Parts: sequence; structure tokens; C-alpha cells
Amino acid sequence: MEDKTITLTTKPGASLHISVLHPQPPEQNPLSDTLVVFLNGLMLPCAAWSEAIDHLLELRKENQQPLPALLCYDRYGQGKSDSDPTDTKDSPYGHDVRAAAADLHQLLIQVSHDELHRPVDELRIILVCNSIGCTLARLYAAEHPGLVEAYLFLDSMMANTDFVSLFPDPDDPEFDGSRLPEGVSADDLRHARSTFGQHFHPTVPNPEHLDRRQLGELLPHADGPRLPDGPGGRSPLLVVVGHDWDEFAEQSEKSSLSVSKAVTNAYMNPAWGAYNKGLTRLVQTESEVKIAKGCGHFIQKDGPGFVAGEISGILNELQRRRAEGASQ
Repeated sequence: MEDKTITLTTKPGASLHISVLHPQPPEQNPLSDTLVVFLNGLMLPCAAWSEAIDHLLELRKENQQPLPALLCYDRYGQGKSDSDPTDTKDSPYGHDVRAAAADLHQLLIQVSHDELHRPVDELRIILVCNSIGCTLARLYAAEHPGLVEAYLFLDSMMANTDFVSLFPDPDDPEFDGSRLPEGVSADDLRHARSTFGQHFHPTVPNPEHLDRRQLGELLPHADGPRLPDGPGGRSPLLVVVGHDWDEFAEQSEKSSLSVSKAVTNAYMNPAWGAYNKGLTRLVQTESEVKIAKGCGHFIQKDGPGFVAGEISGILNELQRRRAEGASQ
């Protein structure tokens, strides 16, 4: 991967940090028109994809399989990129996910022209996303139908929740403490509601200044609207991956969140599992949610080899589909 900085023509005066891997020569590479784009969550910058990419490169080399172009980048206010020049310093909130989607498209326009030497609408794009990156991918695709051929959703953020209401309110007059799951107390619920509210509520600012307050209105449902058709008018390929429930519960208990495994397994994990299942219905052919064994929310960090295998599998399936289409 080659590290570079790029200035979007739509936002002069600020630069984005990107890492690019150019595709193998088109003469013997059926994936020379394909670009894999990695979309970060809020917590980890693009550098967190490095190990998964290294695994992918080794895997494709071992199997003598072609490589597409790869693109990682830090959004404005993240990692090695500058702050968004449109953000105001007197507010903790700045640009929203719709603006981030517009930035992504401008980035792809410039990268496709400057690095890949072809118009963006001649690319077949694969979006590999973690957390809020999955939300960004959905909004981006809706604005630019026909471009995205496949998606890998790695533990998508639940865009339609405030995270607090996932847990019953023990101070609600109608709360029935006698029906609590085993190992869960009213105080446990108070702690979980407070902790998740302080860290993950949509009104909580973040260093990136990415405003999340309208996410629930933008994407109120996990299963809709459907992802638009990709290149050639064909329904895109979608792989939805969820975290390992036990590992996530363990990490939540041992981290600064200190939310007990019993609470996580009773409320958070089932809600997230249902959300991921809803995501599988965003395309015509519904599939099962894959579970990344041994991985918490940051699947690219906990299971880079797993992520590489999933990307490689998507590339192989797309090659198969193209060959099938060419023979008809």
C-alpha cells in the first residue's frame, strides 16, 4: 500500500490521508476494474485494516489469484487526515454522514482518475465496512446506484437506536423487577443505561466531529431501503458479519464500560443479532449472518485473517458471476 495525501476539489485547504494499492496489469487480471474500499468506524482509523490487508495479499498470492485495487482512507478529523474545513470550532457537532458520503464519492472520482486512470462509473466497487462505516456505505449506495457490486458489513452499527433504550428502565413506574433475567439486577440496568448513554448515544460528540444525531431518521430500519442494483443492473452481493456474542460480552465487562456479561447477553447481543439479520434482507437473495468467532465489535482488529478470507471469497464469487454472465 502506498500512503499519500489528497485534497478534494470540493474541500480545498484540508487533506485526507489515503493508502492505495494499484491493481495488477489488466492483460491477465479480470479484477483490474475492481476497487475495494475500506470504510472505518468511529474508533479505529484506516491503519487498523493493515493486518487484514496483509493477510489478503498473502492469501491471494498463495492461491495465485488476481488482486484488485485497494483503497483505505481516514475521514476528515480521523487518523492522519485534517479536520473537515466546513466544521465550526464553536460546536462539538460538525458534518454528518451524508456529508461523509459526498466526500467519499468525490474521493473515488479523484482516485479513479488520478490513480486508476479510468472514470469512476467504469469501476466495480466493493465496500468493506466496520461499524458506522456500514451506515456510510448504505447512504452512499443510495445516492450513487449502479456503482457498488458487493458489500462486506463487519458488525454494523445499529443506526436506529439510541443504545439506552435497549435496556429496560428500572425507574419506570411500570418496571417489573421480578421478571429480570438471571444475574441481572436493577442496578446493573442503571449502570448499562448510563454507560452506553455516555459513550454511544447519538448526541455524544466524537473527535471526528461526525454528527450522528439524525442517523435514526436517515436509516430507521435495518432491512430497508434495499441496496440499489450494482454494475449491469444486477443485485449486489452482501455478506453480513456479526461479532461473537461471548467475546463481545467479555470485552464489555473487562473494558472501561464494565457492563456485565449477563446484561450484554440478555439485551445488547439479541438486539444486535436481530439488526444484523435485518441487514441481510437489503438484497434480493437473503443469507445467514456470519459470526466472526473470537471477535468483538472491531472484527478487523480481532480477526484480520477472517476478514481477509471473507474479502477473498467475495472476489472469487464476483469472478464466478462475471464468467457465468459472459457465457450466457
